[in-house]
Amino acid sequence: MAQKPSIPKGTRDFLPMEVSRRNYIFTTIKKAYEKYGFSPIETPSFELSTTLLGKYGEEGDRLIFRILNSGEKMKKADLDALNQDNLPRFANSLSEKALRYDLTVPFARFVVQHQNEIAFPFKRYQIQPVWRADRPQHGRYQEFFQCDADVVGSDSLVYEVDFVQLLDEVLNDLKIPGFTIKMNNRKILTGIAEVSGEADRLIDITVAIDKLDKIGEEGVINELREKGVSDNAIQKISPLFSFSGTNNEKLEMMRTFLAASEGGLQGLDELQFVLESTTELGLEKADLEFDITLARGLNYYTGAIFEVKAHGVKMGSIVGGGRYDDLTGLFGMKGMSGVGISFGADRIYDILTELDLFPAVIDKGLTLMFVNFGENEQKACMKMVREIRKEGIDCELYPSSAKMQKQMKYANDRNVQYVALVGEEELNRNVLKLKNMESGEQEELTLKELIQKIRR
Repeated sequence: MAQKPSIPKGTRDFLPMEVSRRNYIFTTIKKAYEKYGFSPIETPSFELSTTLLGKYGEEGDRLIFRILNSGEKMKKADLDALNQDNLPRFANSLSEKALRYDLTVPFARFVVQHQNEIAFPFKRYQIQPVWRADRPQHGRYQEFFQCDADVVGSDSLVYEVDFVQLLDEVLNDLKIPGFTIKMNNRKILTGIAEVSGEADRLIDITVAIDKLDKIGEEGVINELREKGVSDNAIQKISPLFSFSGTNNEKLEMMRTFLAASEGGLQGLDELQFVLESTTELGLEKADLEFDITLARGLNYYTGAIFEVKAHGVKMGSIVGGGRYDDLTGLFGMKGMSGVGISFGADRIYDILTELDLFPAVIDKGLTLMFVNFGENEQKACMKMVREIRKEGIDCELYPSSAKMQKQMKYANDRNVQYVALVGEEELNRNVLKLKNMESGEQEELTLKELIQKIRR
């Protein structure tokens, strides 16, 4: 019995219309990136396991797709590790390579490896797929594209301001009706942990606070207690659970809260500069919000943190990013500050689909199809098709003289805009009959007139 065709969970096939829609998203993002001075790079789909492992925390490491060694390299398997029940060591001996988990760590490797070939500050963008062994669900896939832009080699806050404007421009160009750019700063989060007296529990505290909108105040408190955070610390932190007001009001409240934390106050200064500069320059559509609960990328973000959520859809963040002061230090290049963002193209696609926001022009099919009436007509039509293609118009000839009903069904299935009919009579008079498939209107034209009409 023949095998039923299938693909792995968390992956997708893309039909022509879907590819066209995805390319619309990529092109919109790419155009903005280049407008803001970013240059394209590409890195391999897989890296050495040593490049990726240990860079994303314990949970991230578990989600990395390993590539099994092949051929003679299989003999390198550490059987002693297996016998000693040391599964991590055994797994490492079986897999020297892994699919990239994101584009950020490979980019850090790229910068260090090519530091003598690029000019700093180096501004790059990269639109490529990544892979994560995550549980597939709505808006979450095991294979998906990231659309990253980063600047390395400068600690200037001007770049943070640029990124906020870029986010606003791209999402406005994609016609997303409403969205919020949320910002925080890692130094503020560190200050919160310091002021609470639990500086060594930064990750536990921030991860719990980050879930406030999902599990509520009581849920956060319970999680903090489970992580071993003292009741005294929880009491100090609790005012943040009802944190509200304008961005300026929040900044002032946090200055009081973090008065004893030098690093926390520095984070507030940095955030205030970005918020005030952006407000002065103006935004097209985005709401800009200081969100004290925002905590992401804590394994490498050291300053600003970005996240964007669209209004009116049940979807996670569609953009994330932040400042990292020493990501390249992972590969021996110290003191190289950087900041970057990443668009989640697949989530953006789902939002545009759900809200029916793709431009109609994207879904247009073939512009022109010639009906095939037989051998003589076919020869004449092939010459016409060639001339029309030279003019930059997409067109084709139906490959055989099948029944008219079959050919017209094909044209409908391909969403063809115009159908050209050239029979014996038309050939003798050197004209074509052009049918508008949407309106049903039909007119008689010369080849030159047809080209001019379609071009309009």
